[in-house]
Parts: sequence; C-alpha cells; structure tokens
Amino acid sequence: MTNGIAAITFAAFLLLYLTGQVDNAAIMGGFIPARIGDSHLLDGIWAVPAWLTPLSCTLIHAGWLHIGFNLLMLVFCGRQVEHVLDRWGTLILYVAGAYGATLVQWAVDPGTTNPMVGASGAISAVVATYSLLYSQQNVRRIGPFSANMVRVLWLAAGWIAIQLMIGIATAGGMGDLGQIAVAAHIGGFLVGLALTRPLLRWRFRKRHQLVN
Repeated sequence: MTNGIAAITFAAFLLLYLTGQVDNAAIMGGFIPARIGDSHLLDGIWAVPAWLTPLSCTLIHAGWLHIGFNLLMLVFCGRQVEHVLDRWGTLILYVAGAYGATLVQWAVDPGTTNPMVGASGAISAVVATYSLLYSQQNVRRIGPFSANMVRVLWLAAGWIAIQLMIGIATAGGMGDLGQIAVAAHIGGFLVGLALTRPLLRWRFRKRHQLVN
C-alpha cells in the first residue's frame, strides 16, 4: 500500500511537472481554506470539490525537493508502519492524516486563498505512528498519566516545537520549501498519535478473527 501511494504520488507530480501544470493544479486541486466558507470562490473554472481537496492536494507538489523529501519519509516510515497495521490500516491512517492536516490548517487561517499542496500532512500521521511503534525511549508513568500517554504527550510536544522552529526558519522562503504548512504538519501528526492504538486494536482483532 505504501509503495502504491508513493508511486501514484510521484506519477502525478511527474505528469504535472513535465506539462507545466503545477501552478494550475494547485488552484484546481489544492486545499484552499477559504473555499470551506465560500463555496462560490472558484465559480467559473473547473476545480476538485472542496471536500475532496484534502486528498487531491497530496498529489500536487511544488518541486523536486518537495516531492523527494515527502516520498523518502513516506517510504521509510510507511513500510515499517504497514508491517504492523497492514495495508488497510495504513491507508486509513494516511487518509485521516490528510483530512486532519487540512482541518488544522483551516482552523489557523480559514480565510486564506493560498492553496496548500503536498502530502506532508498525511505523511505526518504515518510518522507519528512510526514514532510510537518504534520508539526505544523508556518512559515512566507520571501521576495520573500512563506511560503510553506520557510518550504521546512528549512526541506531540517535540513535533510541535520542531514544526514551529521550521516555520520560523523558513518564513523568508526556501525555494521549494517556502511557506511550509506548519499547522498541517501538526494536525496530521496529532491524528496519527490519536489513531495508533485504535488501529492496532482493530488490526489484531481482525487477525484474531482470521485465526479462529
């Protein structure tokens, strides 16, 4: 599943890049927060329905550095996550991460007409699950918080801090990585943290039923 998502994403990027349609695709298929409150914003031009743009925007990337970094993280973390959650669990995680990322991006700036593109929000959810599954750090219970909850909170705090620093460092623009959607990265990561345990339960319940 991870390899399939990566292949489709790269093929879409290559098609748009070679035909010079990246900018047009960003408008027609990128996530534009202002469309949520104004359904007539793109009247007169063909565009992906607003409810579907959290997914369509994952197929659009600004350049080679953008697509390269995203696919590297997706393949590296996604294949490990897929070993545990199986392909359907990983797909659910990816799609939920995409919607969670755009939801937080919209909440931060609901009136902006700047399109958000890239799969990094969805991939952030996969990275979050990877971090929970493969973290080697020993964490102890703190007061009423279980060790697992402490781990989740530490990972969330660390990721948010990193993203905020990246946002500050790239505020002036860095080519393909200029204007990074920090809120989307945070939203996707939080979705991944929230879904890891439910998806694990679902996966092992499904496996148990198959065995029986």
